Amino acid sequence: MAKTWLSISVELLGGRGEELWSYPGRIFAVGPSHTFQAFAEAINVAFARWDMSHLCEFMLEDGTTIVDPAYQMNLADPISQPADMSTAKVARAVQPGDQFQFVYDLGDHWTHQCTVDTVKVDPVEVLGIRPKAPLAYWGWGNMPDQYGRRWPDDDGASSPPRPPAKIHSMLSNQWLGQKRAPQVDMREVRGAIYNGAADAFRSAITGPDIDDALQQVAAGAPLLLETNTKDDKALVATIINRLNWRGNPGDQQLADDLLARLRNESLAGKALPVDLDMFAELIEGDPVTMEGAYLDSVTGAVFPPDLTDPVAVGDEAIDVESDPERYLWFERIGGRDGWNDMAEFAERLPDAQLSERLLQAIRGKGAFRAFGNLVFDTELETQWNIFSTDRQLGRARQRLADEGIRPV
Repeated sequence: MAKTWLSISVELLGGRGEELWSYPGRIFAVGPSHTFQAFAEAINVAFARWDMSHLCEFMLEDGTTIVDPAYQMNLADPISQPADMSTAKVARAVQPGDQFQFVYDLGDHWTHQCTVDTVKVDPVEVLGIRPKAPLAYWGWGNMPDQYGRRWPDDDGASSPPRPPAKIHSMLSNQWLGQKRAPQVDMREVRGAIYNGAADAFRSAITGPDIDDALQQVAAGAPLLLETNTKDDKALVATIINRLNWRGNPGDQQLADDLLARLRNESLAGKALPVDLDMFAELIEGDPVTMEGAYLDSVTGAVFPPDLTDPVAVGDEAIDVESDPERYLWFERIGGRDGWNDMAEFAERLPDAQLSERLLQAIRGKGAFRAFGNLVFDTELETQWNIFSTDRQLGRARQRLADEGIRPV
C-alpha cells in the first residue's frame, strides 16, 4: 500500500514544574482523516494517563493553537482564533519536517514536543493493521504518573513502603488468587509418549498444571504435530508460549525448536538424538560418582568417562583421544544450581511456615540431605521431583545449545 500516513514522534519534555531526562517518547502513525482530538487521546493513552478530565491544547510553529471546544469557549482574548481540535485534521495542519507542541492538563502543564518525520508510513507495514485512530508503533522510556504518585497512598512526603520479601506470586506462576489446577501426572505423560499415543498424551496435558514440567511435557509435542490437526497445533503453540513466558535456562531453545517444527523449518543447530535425561544426570548427578559426560557429536550417544578406561571396560573402551572433535567433553555442573532450585521451590510454596522450614533446611551443611528428608516427610516429593527434573533438563539443553547441538 502507499505510504500516506504521517509518522509523528512525541517526546514528553516535562510537567508539574520538572523537566524529564531522558525524554520518554512514542512514535505514532497518523492517518489523513484523523483529528487533533483523536491524536490527543492517543497520546494520553500511550503516555499512561488515567485521569482524562483535563483540558489540552496543541500549538503549531506559526503560533496557531488548536484547542478543546470547551476551552475555546472560555478564552478571554478576543483576538485569538484557535482551531477546534474535534474537527481540525492533523494531516492538513502540519507537513513532514514540522514540529509542534502538545500540552495536557493546563495546570500541571505536561509538555510534549511533536516532530513529523520527513518520510510517511504505511500503517499496515508498521502496525500490521489500519487503525481507526492514531496509534503508537514504537516507543521508549518510563512514563511518570500524571500526579507524581508512586504508590496508592503517596502524599508526596512519606517514604515509600518497603518491598515484599518474596517475589509476587503472579510473577512466579504461583498466584494465590486463582484456583490452582492439579499438577500434571507425569506417569501418564511418559506412558503416552512411550506408547506413541497422541490421544492419551493430549488428555494427560489438558486441564492440569504443566508449567513446572514444560521441558518434560514438550517431549510429546511431536505426537501432536503428527496428527496435523488445528487443535493439536494450537496445543503445541500453547507449550511454546508457556516456555517463552517462563524463561528458564533452556526454555528459549526448546521453544525455538518446537516453533521450527510447527512451521516445518530446520532447527537452528545440529540435530542429534541425544538422551537428554542421561546427559542431565551425568552433568548434575551425584558429585561422588558423576564427573561429567562425553557426547558423540556424530551419533548423539552420551556416556560417562568410565567407558573410556581400558582398565575398567577392556576392549570396549571408547578412544575419545583419537578424535577429540567428535567426542565432546562436558564438565559436571557444580551444586549451586541445585541449591538455587531448592531455594526457589521453597519460596514459591503458598504455606509460609512450610516455606520457611524448607529454607531453614538448606542453610548450612548437609543442605541437600536435609531438604530431601523434609520434602519426603511433607509429601512434596513428587512435586519437587517434577520441578527439579525440569530445571536440570533445561540446563542440559542450554549446555548443548551452547555447542550448537539440538537434542531430538
